[in-house]
Amino acid sequence: MPAAYPENWSDIDKTLYNRSVRVFDTVQKVLSVKMKLHTDTQVLQGDIFLFNHFSRFETFIPQFLIYKQTGAYSCAIASGEFFQQDTVLSRYLQQVGVFPHDHDRLFSLLTSQIMRGRKVIIFPEGSMIKDHRVIDDEGNYSIYSRMTGKRRKQHTGAAVLAQGVEAIKIVIRHAYQNKDHARLLWWQEQLRLDSLDQLLTSSLKHTMIIPANITFYPLRTSENLLLKAVDFFSDSLSLRQTEELLIEGNIILKNTDMDVRMDQPLEPFDRKFFGSHYLLEKVMAEAESINEIFNLQAKPKNWEQQILGMYFKKYANITRDKYMEAIYLNVTINLSHLASTLIMHLVKNGQTQIARQRFYIALYIAVKRLQNMPGINLHRSLLNPIDYSELTTGTDSRFENFILEAIHTGLMKEDQDNYYLLPKLLEEHDFDSIRLQNIIAVYDNEAKPIGVVTATMIRALEDCDKIDRKELAAWYFEDERRDLIWEHHAYNKAIYDDINELQTATADPKPFFLTPKQENGIGILLIHGLLAGPAEVRDYGEFLVQQGYIVMGVRLKGHGTSPYALQNQSWEDWYNSVERGYTILKAHCNRIILVGFSTGGALALKMAAEQLPEIIGICAIALPIRLMNPAFPFIPLLHGTNKLVDMMTSFEGLKPFVENETEHPDVNYRHVPVKSLYELSLLIDEMEKAAPHCQAPVLIVQGDNDPVVSYKSAEEFMHKLSSKNKRLQNIHSNRHGILMENIGGTWEAINQFINSCSDATNSE
Repeated sequence: MPAAYPENWSDIDKTLYNRSVRVFDTVQKVLSVKMKLHTDTQVLQGDIFLFNHFSRFETFIPQFLIYKQTGAYSCAIASGEFFQQDTVLSRYLQQVGVFPHDHDRLFSLLTSQIMRGRKVIIFPEGSMIKDHRVIDDEGNYSIYSRMTGKRRKQHTGAAVLAQGVEAIKIVIRHAYQNKDHARLLWWQEQLRLDSLDQLLTSSLKHTMIIPANITFYPLRTSENLLLKAVDFFSDSLSLRQTEELLIEGNIILKNTDMDVRMDQPLEPFDRKFFGSHYLLEKVMAEAESINEIFNLQAKPKNWEQQILGMYFKKYANITRDKYMEAIYLNVTINLSHLASTLIMHLVKNGQTQIARQRFYIALYIAVKRLQNMPGINLHRSLLNPIDYSELTTGTDSRFENFILEAIHTGLMKEDQDNYYLLPKLLEEHDFDSIRLQNIIAVYDNEAKPIGVVTATMIRALEDCDKIDRKELAAWYFEDERRDLIWEHHAYNKAIYDDINELQTATADPKPFFLTPKQENGIGILLIHGLLAGPAEVRDYGEFLVQQGYIVMGVRLKGHGTSPYALQNQSWEDWYNSVERGYTILKAHCNRIILVGFSTGGALALKMAAEQLPEIIGICAIALPIRLMNPAFPFIPLLHGTNKLVDMMTSFEGLKPFVENETEHPDVNYRHVPVKSLYELSLLIDEMEKAAPHCQAPVLIVQGDNDPVVSYKSAEEFMHKLSSKNKRLQNIHSNRHGILMENIGGTWEAINQFINSCSDATNSE
């Protein structure tokens, strides 16, 4: 029996509600949950917002998120057990718009709230769905019921509420058109609205249901401080309590992404049918209370109410299926979903191991294919190459953490070459232990409603052994361009305007890949200098491709976007950019010559020391061994001072940037981060260490009066190279940019060297 609640309910205490929102903001900053709301203005105008239910604390979040976005107050429904006694908690819940689920006038009260412009938050699954299992092998939706221990369909309460609200609005609109003033006053009184204007305004707006999904990533099963604290003060914890403290404590206490995605609005029924059906008019006109409208199914008074109630019930089931499907299709797919889908597919098909490299490539292929599929919501880590580009080498940090979690819980084992899938993956687990015992099954269940994810993952596994190297290289190149977009987005913000607005570079910053009409079998990897971008070497690349060379122009991380982006990169990041460009080029040819300008030359020589078999020559132009600026030796000291100031104050150091009087303002940054000069000094040290290991032919082209780098230091460096074929080419020039401007026959000198390298390999 429902509890003996008062007929009415406390209205929202706006002062307390606003104070709660401020507390929520403060708590959000303290916790490690990063909340991201994906929606648009139109969707936020909806009335009834529906969410899946995976953890307890998420039930306090949607209403505050919506309030912050729209300024509209939201009501919610909670278990009646919270209101059985007059406690501080029960009084607080009442005052912030929470209603007990078993109030006998629940729908009437919520209808009144909606007509006042309030939102209603509902979790149509009811209890938490810990296993994320919502769809069976036949594609039917159902969930586990803790009360019965069996599976059931999700609740239709949200659909019934929306139907009733919209039906009331239709009748009010008809009463207004018929100038039935007495009936309008009756509805105003029933709904407890302030005026007839408010009644009419609310009725003109169609009732909309907004399905939404909350996805947490990652999920962890390791111990946390919250569990330890509770366990210390408690004699013992039940399995259910322990599981919830472990999983949900890790969600809020460790870095976790919480993606909230709202789908397009749903109407509660066929508007045309109800707008013209005489039964609606007749039944609603005879209604003596709002509550009677919501009892048409359970307590019809006559045959008209019975027929209308049957239609309500039929369409409530249809609407329920629509919004539940929309909720589950709005999962934010992440790497753990993909890996879990692949693992569960393998183990269900009797495969108990997979080669590590095969696993990596399959995951990468799936990521790239899903990126181009409409309607799939990918986690930002699957859209930003900096987060997934290392998948193919197995060094992706998110993937490594996923594997460690699986090994820790006894789901997998590994050795140097393979992953082994253990029997525990297929074991049945208690509803309150599955998140602890088999997080892979939980991830797999969450992604299962999106069938294309499973299909794409299976196909990727089938294709990873036969995929063409050039196809992979094309994806790698796309990732390089994606990386530029993400970097530009990250640093194109007001907080960086002090330096960004002083920049004059307008040249295209994108990396480039050029193929000739007739290939000669040799690839040229072009590497630009510090503060510049691929545009610095683009003209020379066009010149090379006309001669039959395949040309890849890399973009070093931090270049072509903002000096602030460069400030956050190390020389290793620049080197990784070169390695990625090399991998792309290597898919198209097995003979490669590295051509680097200034800092790019240092990176080329560093790579040459690895003695990669494809490298047949290295050309370094304007090599920065010693810089002409007398202040350069003091850069490490200034960088160290900046770091100290940065640690001790809120400022970014004494002098984080220095002005750059560039020869090419359309290509180069006008400001150079002190940290980048420090990183350059580290790179120079690495280059000099690598010089004795460089055995491929080397050409160093240096301007005799270069205002930036010292010509004499190049002569000294030549002695450190162990290559038997090495030459220093002098170019008469008073400028640094001898490659971009082709000063003194620079291009011809390089071409002669490239031809000699080609001839040497052809004669072998």
